[in-house]
Amino acid sequence: MKIFIFLIFFCPALFAQVDYPKDYFSPPLDVPMQLSGNFGELRPNHFHAGFDLKTLQKEGLKVYAVADGYISRMKISTFGNGKAIYITHPNGYTSVYGHLQKANDPIENYIKKAQYALKSFEIELFLKPDELIVKKGQVIAFSGNTGGSEGPHLHFEFRDTKTEKIINPMFFGFDKNIKDTKKPLISAVYVYPLDTKTSVNHSKRPLLLNLSLQKNGTYLSENVVANGKIGFGITAFDYDDVSFNSNGVFKVQSFYNGKPNFGYQFDTYSFDDMRYVNALIDYSKYKKTQQRVQKLFMKNKYGLSIIQTDENNGIISVVPNLSSVYRVEVSDFFGNKSTVSIPVQYDLLSTIIEQEPVVSNYFVRADKDSNFAKDNMSVFFPAGTFYDDFDLNFDVKNDTLYLHEDTVPAHTNFTISIEDNKYSETQREKIFIGLVEGKKVTYNPTYRKDSVFNAKVKTLGKYALVMDTIMSKIAIAKPIEGKWLSDQKTIQLTINDELSGIKSYNGYLNGNWVLFEYDNKTKKITHNFSDGIVAEGANDLKVVVTDNVGNSTTFETHFFRSQKK
Repeated sequence: MKIFIFLIFFCPALFAQVDYPKDYFSPPLDVPMQLSGNFGELRPNHFHAGFDLKTLQKEGLKVYAVADGYISRMKISTFGNGKAIYITHPNGYTSVYGHLQKANDPIENYIKKAQYALKSFEIELFLKPDELIVKKGQVIAFSGNTGGSEGPHLHFEFRDTKTEKIINPMFFGFDKNIKDTKKPLISAVYVYPLDTKTSVNHSKRPLLLNLSLQKNGTYLSENVVANGKIGFGITAFDYDDVSFNSNGVFKVQSFYNGKPNFGYQFDTYSFDDMRYVNALIDYSKYKKTQQRVQKLFMKNKYGLSIIQTDENNGIISVVPNLSSVYRVEVSDFFGNKSTVSIPVQYDLLSTIIEQEPVVSNYFVRADKDSNFAKDNMSVFFPAGTFYDDFDLNFDVKNDTLYLHEDTVPAHTNFTISIEDNKYSETQREKIFIGLVEGKKVTYNPTYRKDSVFNAKVKTLGKYALVMDTIMSKIAIAKPIEGKWLSDQKTIQLTINDELSGIKSYNGYLNGNWVLFEYDNKTKKITHNFSDGIVAEGANDLKVVVTDNVGNSTTFETHFFRSQKK
């Protein structure tokens, strides 16, 4: 087994064994390719699944099919990729285009027809191969800023059609569209004592190491003096010659005394791998400082498929009479590489910095079911909820469940249960289990059996029963009551719910359901008169907004419009 692991590390070709087509696909935009985000980049709760392509800081650029194929899926969402189109190609791959402003006319008409049939802005459609055929270079859509986008750009990715695995677009020849002569930047190196007996450089807490640039362009760390088990972590970024912003790195490999002991490379991975980003990074540090330190070790082995490690999962045991060197190499797709060497030696140094104190009254084993209860509140953690064992702070005070804090990542759902003994049945219909962060309350889908409320969540923190009797707000910037709107192309309103959140909204013109597009970032809904629902002359408009506990708000007005020119 050890020989097999050794061979894996010394055969780089095993990282990417597939011979991907290099000249089959063309760029999806006709502007120079610049990345605002690359494949595998570390994001909240996930790895980035493709390229984020810059669109000159504006919307409306033409988006082209990168090869012949057919539109196999279309998804319209207020979050995630927003308006997205999927094209299945005959060579076994699927291309994805996200955050679109709108599709071209035939595709947009197909989408709107489905939206009207389903009476919903958010839809997901799966198409047959003969329904919407596209050709390479055909305009399929226009770039936008929909969904979870934080600015105008095109999200672009490739998937294996059969397995749904996501693939780095660089492998399809797009590296020739990007010039990159710059090395990745290793901005910080940390060393971690990994048990209560171990100290590193007089500390039982993780330490930031000082680095010095060498004449050959590599970096040398200050000496690490330790006893017992330690691990290392890095913060690293990549840059190219044209994008002028930092992106994620392609490959990380560590060596201990010349032998590989931990590494990963962003070639391809599955959606099941996504949440393991929280295991890879120092999650607690990220939550406290927003700095993502990539850990080069695993206390307990987790299932991220891209990781290749030795039998010690990257953990080093520092023992007497052995001076060692730990080396980290960070590379980009173009072969540019940065290196840090860290001298490691054994010594029993006195401890000056003790472990950070943890307020806790329970211990959670990651591989065991755990159930904790006090008063009318309880929590159940199934085995495998967490990546590592940890000391849990659990308490109930003033009708609030204090469930540690969001410094320990959960990989799967766990269940919170709260029994109510003071609200009426009518009041219970308006209650949910909320995550309480200061004055902010986040809604969690809540189900009730008699007087017991339950919610499945993935975040540690403070929870309580929250009653929502506040109606959603519907507003229009300029009153239109009794006015002629013949020169307007759209009608727009703002909808908002500050507690449990909006579950649904529906608009009606003269009693007929009409499509309003919802932008979650601006909280605005927009109806386009070109849909052809508006009547000549007088029109009655009604908008109904319902929140997640059933409170409903209605806005009504009337206006006039002439379609004649």
